[in-house]
Amino acid sequence: MHAFDYVAAQTVQEAVSLLAEKGDAARVLAGGTDLIVQVREGRRSPDLIVDVKTIPDTNVLSYSPQSGLTIGAAVPCYRIYGDEAIAAAYPGLVDAFSLVGGTQIQGRASVGGNLCNSSPAADTIPALMAHNAMAVIAGPGGTREVAVADFCTGPGRNVLQNGEFLVSLTMPAPPAGFGACYLRFIPRNEMDIAVVGAGSSVVLGGTTIVSIRVALGAVGPTPIMVDTSALEGQPANEATINMAAEAAMAAASPISDMRGTVEQRRHLSGVLTRRTLQQAIARANGEA
Repeated sequence: MHAFDYVAAQTVQEAVSLLAEKGDAARVLAGGTDLIVQVREGRRSPDLIVDVKTIPDTNVLSYSPQSGLTIGAAVPCYRIYGDEAIAAAYPGLVDAFSLVGGTQIQGRASVGGNLCNSSPAADTIPALMAHNAMAVIAGPGGTREVAVADFCTGPGRNVLQNGEFLVSLTMPAPPAGFGACYLRFIPRNEMDIAVVGAGSSVVLGGTTIVSIRVALGAVGPTPIMVDTSALEGQPANEATINMAAEAAMAAASPISDMRGTVEQRRHLSGVLTRRTLQQAIARANGEA
């Protein structure tokens, strides 16, 4: 294993200073379930690891029906889905966060780290996109916000610049008539990487779709936000759901690999979009 220095930063500014000084030779440790494996296997060789778990801002987990949800970048998955109020308000997040590795991994793995790893097949990212999440980023120039839908720029790449790191994620409070769902397809339980993942959310006004969001994972170099704007104002019925599924299939740009073919992935994009929207609508109506 490559030798490296380790610093447990105590403040946001300390972490920014350390990261800016070392540039590409520094890596952030939030949960560490990806980074530690990458360093051990020689896929990353940092000179400095900056642990951000001791920074108060990265450990915040707060929710209110008025202000919404804030998840610190170092908050492990189990704390989020273990909170009854959060689980009830953001069901699509629970669907996704409970799929990150096994139970032991979820005790350590952070949603922020999963986002920053920026895998096209990550389970958390489509769900965050469906919930209209924003990434709060600190850097030498101060703090900025980026929509999670715009955060990933390629496989393993994202918008973080020199000296920057993810501090937290924020999501608006769900309005009345909100429902969301995340599902993925894997060929067998032993292969814990999505062949396709889909996160959907809706806001209903009676039987009409007021807003709709659909995001796909593992069918492009980054998670994909499907353009469903034409479906707003349409009835929340099977015909509209089928139109969303068609839009998802058209938006998908998958490759063939050992986990699935282009044709299979495109078909599954439609299937999972249809199923997640059916569940999201049922949850919005208080039926699930």
